[in-house]
Amino acid sequence: MSRFRLQPTPAQEAALLEHCAHARFVWNLAVEQHAHWRLGRAGAPGYGEQSRQLTEARAAFPWLRAGSQTVQQQALRDFAQAMANFFNGTHDRPTWRKAGRHEGFRIVGTRGRHWEARRVSRQVGEVRIPKVGWVRFRWSRPIPEGAKSFRVTRDRAGRWHVAFAALPAPIPAPGTGEMVGVDRGVAVSAALSTGELLTAPGLTTSEQVRLRRLQRRLARARRGSNRRAKAKTQIARLKARESDRRRDWVEKTSTCLARRFDVIAVEELNIRGMTRSARGTVEAPGRNVRAKAGLNRGILGSGWGRLAERLEHKAPGRVVKVNPAYTSQRCSACGTVDRNSRESQALFRCRSCGVAGHADVNAARNIKLAAGRAVSAREGPRDGGPVHREPQPVLLSV
Repeated sequence: MSRFRLQPTPAQEAALLEHCAHARFVWNLAVEQHAHWRLGRAGAPGYGEQSRQLTEARAAFPWLRAGSQTVQQQALRDFAQAMANFFNGTHDRPTWRKAGRHEGFRIVGTRGRHWEARRVSRQVGEVRIPKVGWVRFRWSRPIPEGAKSFRVTRDRAGRWHVAFAALPAPIPAPGTGEMVGVDRGVAVSAALSTGELLTAPGLTTSEQVRLRRLQRRLARARRGSNRRAKAKTQIARLKARESDRRRDWVEKTSTCLARRFDVIAVEELNIRGMTRSARGTVEAPGRNVRAKAGLNRGILGSGWGRLAERLEHKAPGRVVKVNPAYTSQRCSACGTVDRNSRESQALFRCRSCGVAGHADVNAARNIKLAAGRAVSAREGPRDGGPVHREPQPVLLSV
């Protein structure tokens, strides 16, 4: 998906916000209808019935009729697809959308018929949005061929974007036969089995100081006041800057790995479970809550999930996931497992053979070795003869 910075005028921005509100209203109504379903009741209305109800609602309410039917209809289609994904087990159940947090809508159609985009100058383009007209955006790259839909969004920092949906072509393998293991961490975002240490960029020291000052100002401000709204916007801009840097790092790192190596090995991590809150309940409160919250922020700030996801998108069939058990405690030279060998976060010194090195690089080499055994087991013997292997940890491959 190619995303561009949208540059609407004040009048166009007001119209876009109306589209966002209508799409969110229709979506929340669909969520409410499905939330009322209980065992023994009639099934919740599907897309066809909800479309007829939308037509009746537009006829009854002028404020809804003033909006774009295309935007509202597409919100129902998106909800139907979200419910299908939920029943297929690939996504969570659709939830409520909140103003200020979920601002966006989607336009679907065949290029040149239901939506249009044109280039005005070398760095400026325009896209036609129903009942808004031509809205300018920054033409930073060519629009992907075959894009049949686009999504308009507004983030918490007040920035507008338009994203054209198209499946990019996968990056071809270099054909060198090389394999790399990637260990994801907090202090080091990604350690490679080649010895390279990669760290996702975040806020600078001065930006972190300013963020803490703004957070204290937000805590003192009265709810609903203009001062509180201004502080929230300034915090959102800093957070957006941090998110943009992390996303850029993930894209560049995943592209580099897909171009350099034929096989990329990563750990099979349950990131959602690892970052679950440790507060617990009133009856059973959690322990070390502040430390766990800091660890969760470090994991999410390192982009673990997005890095693995983008690797699978850019190098399909070439990403191998292995069981993470004992990868940080096993010596990559002799194979001895000893938890005391990891003397610190950065130092690993094997108590059996004496090999010392960076702990994350050692884990990345163990991931590479485990992935190599998985690939060999999947391909089978080369000469057709029997293969004798020692028992190995359970490996998961995709």
